[in-house]
Amino acid sequence: MRLHRLDITAFGPFGGAQSVDFDALSAAGPFLLHGPTGAGKTSVLDAVCYALYGSVPGARQSGQGMTLRSDHARPGTRTEVRLELTVAGRRLEITRQPPWERPKLRGTGTTVDKAQTWLREYDGTAGVWKDRSRSHQEIGEEITQLLGMSREQFCQVVLLPQGDFARFLRADAEARGRLLGRLFDTQRFADVEKRLAERRRATEARVREGDTALLADAHRMQQEAGDAMELPDLAPGDPGLAGAVLGAAAVARSTARERLTVAHCRLSAAESAHAAARRALDDARELARLQARFTEARQRAERLQERSGAHREAQQRMERARKAEAVAPALELRDATEAEHRRAAAAEAHARALLPDSYADAGAGGLAAAARRAAEELGGLDAARRAERRLAELAEERAGLDRQERADEDVLREAEAWLADWDAVRAALQTRVDAAQEAATRAEQLAVQRAPMRRRLDAARTRDQLAADLEQARQQADAARQRALDARAHWLDVKEQRLNGIAAELAAHLTDGEPCAVCGATEHPAPARKVAGHVDREAEDQALAVCRRAEERHTEDERRLGVVREALAAATAEAGDTPTGELATEADRLEQEYARARSAASALHPAQEELRRAEREREQRLADRQQAAVRAASRLTRRDTLEREQAQLQAELAQARGSADSVAARAAQLERRAALLTEAADAVRAAEDAAQRLKDADARLADAAYRAGFDTPQAAAAALLDPAAHRELQHRLDAWQQEEAAVRAVLAESGTAAAAQQPPADPASAERTASAAERRLREAASARDAAARCCAQLDRLSARAAQAVRRLGPLREEYDRVARLAALTAGTSADNERRMRLESYVLAARLEQVAAAATVRLQRMSSGRYTLVHSDDRTGRGRSGLGLHVVDAWTGRERDTATLSGGETFFASLALALGLADVVTDEAGGVRLDTLFIDEGFGSLDDQTLDEVLDVLDSLRERDRSVGIVSHVADLRRRIHAQLEVVKDRSGSTLRQRGA
Repeated sequence: MRLHRLDITAFGPFGGAQSVDFDALSAAGPFLLHGPTGAGKTSVLDAVCYALYGSVPGARQSGQGMTLRSDHARPGTRTEVRLELTVAGRRLEITRQPPWERPKLRGTGTTVDKAQTWLREYDGTAGVWKDRSRSHQEIGEEITQLLGMSREQFCQVVLLPQGDFARFLRADAEARGRLLGRLFDTQRFADVEKRLAERRRATEARVREGDTALLADAHRMQQEAGDAMELPDLAPGDPGLAGAVLGAAAVARSTARERLTVAHCRLSAAESAHAAARRALDDARELARLQARFTEARQRAERLQERSGAHREAQQRMERARKAEAVAPALELRDATEAEHRRAAAAEAHARALLPDSYADAGAGGLAAAARRAAEELGGLDAARRAERRLAELAEERAGLDRQERADEDVLREAEAWLADWDAVRAALQTRVDAAQEAATRAEQLAVQRAPMRRRLDAARTRDQLAADLEQARQQADAARQRALDARAHWLDVKEQRLNGIAAELAAHLTDGEPCAVCGATEHPAPARKVAGHVDREAEDQALAVCRRAEERHTEDERRLGVVREALAAATAEAGDTPTGELATEADRLEQEYARARSAASALHPAQEELRRAEREREQRLADRQQAAVRAASRLTRRDTLEREQAQLQAELAQARGSADSVAARAAQLERRAALLTEAADAVRAAEDAAQRLKDADARLADAAYRAGFDTPQAAAAALLDPAAHRELQHRLDAWQQEEAAVRAVLAESGTAAAAQQPPADPASAERTASAAERRLREAASARDAAARCCAQLDRLSARAAQAVRRLGPLREEYDRVARLAALTAGTSADNERRMRLESYVLAARLEQVAAAATVRLQRMSSGRYTLVHSDDRTGRGRSGLGLHVVDAWTGRERDTATLSGGETFFASLALALGLADVVTDEAGGVRLDTLFIDEGFGSLDDQTLDEVLDVLDSLRERDRSVGIVSHVADLRRRIHAQLEVVKDRSGSTLRQRGA
């Protein structure tokens, strides 16, 4: 990946449009990015990261006051970053515009525009740029795929933060593991460790659960078997649990089967005795039953003989009733005919009573003729009825016209009264609308002023707080500076004392016959001796450690002081010099005015609606008044027509009514007369027919009684029985016959007669004997069932226990295998001598590659003195695998990286960063990273080392790399000619490119 050009507009501290030509800067070797603190050097790198990934580096993105849009930008200028680069052989141009709040094109206030992204590719054949995508997601996926690394990896290997790698050199294994894990994405190996640990816990829980269930089945078997089963004291997880349970279960099952055999024998004997007792009881009960049956039959025969006379009388009564039944239909016919004749005669008398005396002697034919004459006269009144109904309709219509006239008069009065006040009402409503509209406009203006005022007030409060924090931070920084100077002076004193006594240390390792490490002599006649107050290597290391901690503390305090100073400057630029109290008062005033304007503006919509309703009502009133006038004119014409028709109908009705009050009354009279005459004619004819039918019924009844053998019809009627009496008599006769037949059948039974000749039976004694036998049978069956149930339960539980043991076998093997593997990957197994976790093992291999790649450059920077080596040794009680040491060629010893000086730490961390960049690049798929940025750290180098470091950086050009150095060091501005300077002032920062 090579950067060609970067265009920035209204981004970070850059209020206007700025451009960076990376091709021109890197043409002569490394280039320098410099400028005062807070000018925006880091913002240039942020713009590159934002163009590629749509976000700035995480650490800077979360900083206080970090926003993409420049506070110095003009309101109409949109924030934009455009980056032109070559990656994977393709020349691309990425343009990103974050969302921004701009003034509205119409009216007042602001609106938010969405973020925009463009991706273009240069077509070398056609020599033109072609659009590829405008989708955020598509562009992000394509850039990530082309670069082959995430944003975090990009920031680590392209924007090299030297402070992070200095800490990486001095960090412990855990800290190194976290950084390497992020860069090389070894989370999957940690997930494997976690998954194995989870599987171990799950398998262990399943094994323990199986043992618990097996032990529960064993206790259930012990409860069933009682004293036949002895179970040793066992717990889940004991190795011999399965064998002990299965052995005890086998003994218990054998004992239970023996007890079941004995119970079967006892049950067979009890069943035989019970069967014999039941047979004896049944015989005694049968004999007693037959003897009682014979005695009861003899008693019933005696009672039948006593009632034989009453039986013969009932038979004779039934015979006469059967003969009278032949006369019953004639009797019933005569009674019905007589009743019908009486009803017809009564109806005739009633009908004649309703007629005038002139019809008293008239027959059926005369009454019918009179009824026809009345009906004919009634038919002539139909036209009069229609005229009468029409006259009523005319009266109702005239009444409706009168009601409509009164309603129209009311409408006209209301409309005139309402329209008289229309001008005043309209003026008042329009005044309310205008006032609410002005309030709404005022509210929008105040809303625009509120947000800036709130930001100024928040900035003023932050300014006051930071002003107090600044003094405290300055005091802490001064104190830390003094402590660092004191610690460094103490370390130099201790080092000087040790150098003075270094001969004594060397002499302590001399052995006769062995060569001296300094002069090579094998004889040591006068070795140096340690004097009082001698300082050894451990004391010097302790003093050096104290010095470094003090310097780190001082650096941290200075950094904190710079952060507070920058934050205070930003807050002061936002809030100005106005006191916080005045800003708070002004903000409160704006809020109050805004609330009042919003309250007044809320009446705009109701006032507009009320005005519209009043206008609609005015139009309705005008329309109602016009329609009422039209209806009044049409009513006059209709009323004249109704009066002429009404006079004509009244003359016709006067002739048709006659003496009656109305046509309806005359019609009712005629209808009643015709109905009475018709009813009377029908009643006369019905009475004549009923008299003839009664005469015929009397003749048939006399003939039927003679044929049945009765002297008179009255005798036949007396012999008849009603249904209830007939059923009761027949029931008595049938009961006598059934009783007589039953008694004869019992007395004729041979077994009953033979039983009557035997001695009386004693079933009570036989029943007591059978009850005792049945009780013994139940006891034997209960014992047999208990033994069988115990055997079945023991068999079932034993089978389940055996199945559980078979199922737990593979599970135990799986648990042992998973537990060994989990312990091995977690570094807790005895087989893992170095206690190295799986993730640490993978990271150790990566760290070894990084150390090898870094050593190539470190040896050149240190003139061949230092070499970085990876170590698998354990440190203290921790795990091994991520150790990092430096080998000093001057002493031939391996040193901890924490013992390097400040300048040595810088170029060692730089070499480590460059080596890490190479390894991560290869890990990402071999994507070439032709542009690197190195951030700070050059101030700790002397002139010679600085030259060597610059030579190494310049050698990166051999791989066609462009290197940018971000630094405050003034000496670099003399050594590096290609420079990109960031200049800051009150109107925002600008970029100045020179020497390219």
